[in-house]
Amino acid sequence: MQALYGYFQHENANAKQFEKDMFKSLDKIYELYLTILSLLNHVHHTALVIIDENKNKKLPTQQDLNPNLKFVNNFILLELSNNKAFADILEKRKINWQNDFDLIRKLFFDLRASDLYKNYMQNSINTIKEDKQFLIDYITEQLSTNEVLLSLFEDKNLHWADDAFVAFNSVVRNLDKTSDAFSLLPLLKDEKDDLEFMSALFNRTIMYKADFKELIGKHTKNWELERIANMDMLLMEMALTEIMYIPTIPIKASLNEYIDISKEYSTPQSKLFLNGVLDNVVNELKRDNKINKIGKGLKEE
Repeated sequence: MQALYGYFQHENANAKQFEKDMFKSLDKIYELYLTILSLLNHVHHTALVIIDENKNKKLPTQQDLNPNLKFVNNFILLELSNNKAFADILEKRKINWQNDFDLIRKLFFDLRASDLYKNYMQNSINTIKEDKQFLIDYITEQLSTNEVLLSLFEDKNLHWADDAFVAFNSVVRNLDKTSDAFSLLPLLKDEKDDLEFMSALFNRTIMYKADFKELIGKHTKNWELERIANMDMLLMEMALTEIMYIPTIPIKASLNEYIDISKEYSTPQSKLFLNGVLDNVVNELKRDNKINKIGKGLKEE
């Protein structure tokens, strides 16, 4: 969507260059995904440092000398810290948090003060499942909503404000898949198919834009096409690309996806507008036998 929006805003845009940049942006999401995993590493390391600092106080308390080690012994965090393949890829991509030590420390103190942390530390049962769920809850409840952290991501890369949702979800998926050992998962579940889908959606939306404009115009007679928000037009065009020219995706899946996207990126009225127009267009396309889906259950949709 972002690549197409940028392409259509330029008079003499080069589709190949925009497609190339689109794939580069995907790699940047992967970099953010690695950055978040690295953040967990650093929070874990900070906890170890603080334990050591407390033990070396002039007058350490009994708690300082015999701290609760449940967090620092979290199975997933230990696996992450000791995974050489993960360390190698961080070094290769030059991903580190060395210049953000104060933020890391604050993130740990905020975690330590939370009910999530206190309940976890008080639970005497130690299982991989519990360790994993604690980290997933930490990511979803605290890290993914931390405004300072999100602002830092945006400072590092303008697009990371939008990409953070995908990156955090990818981290959660990776942790959820971890059982007896940590293994770094790729960003995409099926890289070959997903990249082919991205390319097809991008190029066919450009290729058939004029056809889609005419089709949409027939069902927006009370509107001048030029007055329809650019984002609404783009989302309808992308939806029609999937419906008409990507035969393996269910019609309902395409409709639901673009209506959901409109809630985030367009006007408050857009979801109703898109739903009404696309519903009428799809009915016409079905009537004229212009939708050809393949796969079990798709032909009769």
